[in-house]
Amino acid sequence: MSGHRPKGNTREFRNLANIAETASTSRILNLAYVHHHANEEPEYKRNPFFQHPTLNKAILVKHTLRPNELEAFTRDRRTATKVILPFDSTDLRLGGGALFVDQVGFERILREVCGGSAMDIQSDLRILKMIDALPSLDPFILKECLARQGVHPAGCYFVISKSDIASMMSFANDEIDKLVRIAFGDSQSTASMQFASKILSDNVDSELDPLRATLRLNSNEFSEGLFSWRGFLYFKWRYIALREELGRVIEGLAKYQPRGFTDADLKEYITTARPRIAKDIMATLTSVGKILENYDSAFAALTKDLNPTPFRTFLINGPAMFFELGENVGVLSHIASFWSYRMGSSRTHRLSLLEFAELLIDFEESLACVFVDK
Repeated sequence: MSGHRPKGNTREFRNLANIAETASTSRILNLAYVHHHANEEPEYKRNPFFQHPTLNKAILVKHTLRPNELEAFTRDRRTATKVILPFDSTDLRLGGGALFVDQVGFERILREVCGGSAMDIQSDLRILKMIDALPSLDPFILKECLARQGVHPAGCYFVISKSDIASMMSFANDEIDKLVRIAFGDSQSTASMQFASKILSDNVDSELDPLRATLRLNSNEFSEGLFSWRGFLYFKWRYIALREELGRVIEGLAKYQPRGFTDADLKEYITTARPRIAKDIMATLTSVGKILENYDSAFAALTKDLNPTPFRTFLINGPAMFFELGENVGVLSHIASFWSYRMGSSRTHRLSLLEFAELLIDFEESLACVFVDK
């Protein structure tokens, strides 16, 4: 890679300090931030994310593995869930210890760090492994996946605005209503709304059997397929917004002028990285669009042509496609939200050359986990 990049360990400590100032993104779950801002709230105390207090102030990151980190695992993987345990959750500039979920010796190391027996952290281990299986840390997907396993942390852990929830639910309801009417008929509009609500809330019961029968799915296929479908609907909703958000990022990548003294190596890196990142963002966005086109085609076959076979196939294959789509959308959402945070109108000064280079490196490392044409 052309140009000089900031050294790893020093850069990671500075990035950790930057993370401290913002809430979570689709690749970062910042429990230290939540603790700092919500630890006096009754719901926070009643329903912590993790039971162990050390873990409940951790920072979780969907991390693209570097070549020297691959040997920490017994199976091939591109990304891992990194658990950062700050030395001081009120001052992340001091750094912290870190380990990966499912690395060799993970449970033993975690017990040593947290103290206590295996039973003391058993429920937290289960949650960490659930999170590791997810394609991103997007708050909507994270909350839904945990709820399916009976885990209900306080609402302060999930930064989702009421307007976003209302917009997403309206978008999803419009899509689901088309399908429910196929199974139940236009004459049952009230019942159709109720069934759409059941699907969105994961309340799959016998009342949805007509829909399951239409699609010729068994109970498990139906339940898993509906979960993936809800994920697809959420990602489609995010994709529509991301096209505009990432347009601003790409424009900013080309135009942003960092402040400070000129470093020839850093300047060379930034010059070459700008178009490279813009190209990879567009390639990833295109990939997401193609995956969603497969869904749209299958859904149209059912709702317009009354042919259930393509959508049945989609629901069966949905869980596998859900991961790739979620990973891609997660990366793009992280870039859009982190760019907005770092370049927001509330910022009183421009980033330095080094700070801007570190931002670009974060974007490149995030994009590295996605299957894009390099």
